[in-house]
Amino acid sequence: MTIHWCGTGLSSVPGLRRLIEDGRDVTVWNRTKEKAHVAVGDLTDRIEVFDKGALAAQLSAGDVVVSMLPADWHVPLAELAMETGAHFVSSSYISPEMQGLDARARETDTRIVGEVGLDPGIDHLMAHALVADYRASTAYDPDNAISFTSYCGGVPKIPNAFRYKFSWAPVGVLKALRSPSRSIRHFSELEVAHPWDALSRYDAPLPQPESFEVYPNRDSLPFIEAYGMDGWKIRDFVRGTLRLNGWSEAWKEIFAEVGEADEARLQEIADQLLMENAYAPGEPDRVVLCVSLQADGPSGTIWHKTYVMDAWGDARGTAMARLVSIPVSLAVEAVLSREIPAGVSAAPSDPRLVTRWMDEVQALAQHLMVVDHTI
Repeated sequence: MTIHWCGTGLSSVPGLRRLIEDGRDVTVWNRTKEKAHVAVGDLTDRIEVFDKGALAAQLSAGDVVVSMLPADWHVPLAELAMETGAHFVSSSYISPEMQGLDARARETDTRIVGEVGLDPGIDHLMAHALVADYRASTAYDPDNAISFTSYCGGVPKIPNAFRYKFSWAPVGVLKALRSPSRSIRHFSELEVAHPWDALSRYDAPLPQPESFEVYPNRDSLPFIEAYGMDGWKIRDFVRGTLRLNGWSEAWKEIFAEVGEADEARLQEIADQLLMENAYAPGEPDRVVLCVSLQADGPSGTIWHKTYVMDAWGDARGTAMARLVSIPVSLAVEAVLSREIPAGVSAAPSDPRLVTRWMDEVQALAQHLMVVDHTI
């Protein structure tokens, strides 16, 4: 069975190299062979120019297609996988169109896996682990008021004036700013058209406490059920993005234009921003992820734990690339070993897989721990 890894962009390479170094049967597909050779040419010469037709001609039953390409490729490649008896893995969010393939995937015994990168991905694992821990505790009570927050961000390790540098496609960053969001604040649904309409401060419980600007990201509400929290009394529930303090001030001119820009102008803005705010060779990036679950009873907080992760670029490469692509490689292995069921699914809630994957994640970050705030 062959792994067909499509895309060798900024966040793809460590997971791809891991699979090749482990002796997996891997064919690499990229729009330009030259970039792929730079990424993995020292490990393999099985590099092809990406073309859907050429890929289809090489697919066999049981193969796995990995899409690290732009989002508009994910559904077509998942459909191609189903047509050929192969499976599909991507780090990206599961779109409604992708979710719509679920019944057909079950019928054809196809595994379509998304949301297995950093955010979404590792954050899901942490949420599942916290929910399981809380359910097993003596504090668990369906009448408790629950507050859940999950904040993740890629930020420069050495802050710059723009308060941000690009570790993934700039157009994707700008488009994310145009996405409305839904979350729950103080038992009420909060819906905003732009992230900057709901900025707040978050004090991360790092070894040296640090505050960040945060905002809700996309639609948080479906994850209440996904995390097994449906039926609970939800006071706060937000999955959001984390930025360095000063980010909103540095970006205010971008906010003013990005909402109305057409695709061509958006690309122009992205190209300019990347030119001015790209990481220099060897410059460390940083990823901070904090996932917290709190339960309050009549007398106040009775259970509160937070996963805290702080990772930065080192000799192994960027933190963002490690934390996005290594979980993707773990999902590929789980698909090949049939540990993930047929259908469309996200990062697993199975305790065995959560524990195993989190053990792998532990080695990817310089700091990862669970803080028990009630001790």
